[in-house]
Amino acid sequence: MRKFIVSATVAIVAAVSFAAPSQAGYYSYDYQPTCFIKKIKSYDYYGNIVIKRIKVCR
Repeated sequence: MRKFIVSATVAIVAAVSFAAPSQAGYYSYDYQPTCFIKKIKSYDYYGNIVIKRIKVCR
């Protein structure tokens, strides 16, 4: 009986863990992400300034 309860618990945990990520990517049809360009300033190996433009959407 104990093995049955343990195996049932493991099966339930596995089913719930697969269901959670599938809901994470759900978007409504009216949802429009807001995007903007972010500038990141860094330096290369020789000390020159390098500006990267990255598109960030939320």
